[in-house]
Amino acid sequence: MKRFFALALLAPSSAFAASFERPIPQPQTEAAEFWFLAASIALIISLGLVQYLVSRR
Repeated sequence: MKRFFALALLAPSSAFAASFERPIPQPQTEAAEFWFLAASIALIISLGLVQYLVSRR
């Protein structure tokens, strides 16, 4: 068993590697833009609420 691991370590790793294929970016959909807008508005409102709560102390 130890010999197998020794041989596996000595084997060139490029023999087992697959060729790299660069990922193709997907276009942004209208649904993604809507959810990004909703999240941005929620973030701004929550920051305003935190500012209000902190200033009351």
